[in-house]
Amino acid sequence: MNGKKSNPLKQILAVRGMGGALTAFAGLVVIYCVFGMINHTVFAGANVMNLLRSMSKYLLIGIAQSYVLITGNIDLSIGSMAGMSAMVSATLMTFGVNPFVAILVALLCCMAVGVANGVLVGKCKLPPFIATLGTMFVTRGIAYMVNGNRNTDAIATGVGKGTADDFQDFFYYGTTFGIYNTFLISMVLFVVFFFLLSKTRTGRHVYAIGSNVEAAKLSGVNVFGTTTKVYLVSAFCSCVVGLILCAQAGMGNMEAGNMYEMYGVAAGVIGGVSPLGGTGILLGTLAGSAVWQTLENGLNMIGAQVGIQRIVIGIIVVFAVLLDVVVREGQFGKKRKGN
Repeated sequence: MNGKKSNPLKQILAVRGMGGALTAFAGLVVIYCVFGMINHTVFAGANVMNLLRSMSKYLLIGIAQSYVLITGNIDLSIGSMAGMSAMVSATLMTFGVNPFVAILVALLCCMAVGVANGVLVGKCKLPPFIATLGTMFVTRGIAYMVNGNRNTDAIATGVGKGTADDFQDFFYYGTTFGIYNTFLISMVLFVVFFFLLSKTRTGRHVYAIGSNVEAAKLSGVNVFGTTTKVYLVSAFCSCVVGLILCAQAGMGNMEAGNMYEMYGVAAGVIGGVSPLGGTGILLGTLAGSAVWQTLENGLNMIGAQVGIQRIVIGIIVVFAVLLDVVVREGQFGKKRKGN
C-alpha cells in the first residue's frame, strides 16, 4: 500500500476540463487588469456590476451550448429559441396575459424544440448541425410570425406599468442585496446545472457519449434519452435568456438572440469545453463567459470599434480550439505509444 498522500493540486488538475478552466480564469485576470490599467473606469463598482449583469446572458447561453458540446453535438437553434421566448412572452403580455402564464407558454414552446432536437439527433440520427439548423429556422420563423412579422409594443401596454416593472425588475433591472437579479438567476442555474453535470449519473452519461458513443451504448447508456436531456437543458437556458432580453428591452424584438448560438460556443470553448466532445466543465464556461464579456466591455471602454472586438474574440476562439486539438493529439499519441 502506498503511504504517500496524493497531491491536492494534481487531484484538481486531474478533473477533466479543469486545466482549460484555470487557464481561462488566469486569462480573465490578465485581460481585466490590462484594460483596467488603460482605463481606470473599468475597475469602478458600477462598471463591475454592469459587467456581471451583461455576462449572465453569455453564461446561460454558454451552459446551454456546453451541455450539448460535451456530448459531441451542437445546437444552432439556441439563439432563435431565445428570440422565440422573447417574442412569445412579450406578445402574450401585450395582450394582457399574466406574465407567469406568458413565461410558462414560452418555456413550453422552447422545451418542445428541445425534445424535437433530441429526437432528430438521438433517434433519427440526423447530424446535429443539420437537425438544429432546421429547428433554428423554424423557431426564428415562429418569432417573426407570433406578432404578425413586427416587433411587439411595450409589454406595459397590455399588463400595466406596475406588472411590467415587476417583470423587468425580476429578470433584469432589479437588485437583491445590491446585486442584479439577472446575475443571481444565472448563478443559481449555474450551480444547479454544475451539480447535475458533475455529480449525477446523467452527467456521467453525458461525458460517456462525448468520449465514445459506441462504448457508451455497450455500457448501457441510453444515448437517445441522454441526448434529449442535454437538448432540454439547452432549451431551458435559451428560454431564460429570451425572458432576460424581453425584460431588458421591455418589449419583444424579432431579432432577439441573433448569433447567441455562436456566443454559447465561444463561452464554452474559451473555458476549455471541447467541441470534439467528452471534455470540459461548467466552471470553464463561467470563466469563458467572463472572458468574453470582459473583452467586450474593455474594448468598448477604450473605444475599440465593434469590428475589432469581433476579430479579437474570433482569434481567441480559434486559438482555444487549436489548443484543444493539440492537447488531445498529445494525449492520444501517448496512449498509442503505451499500447
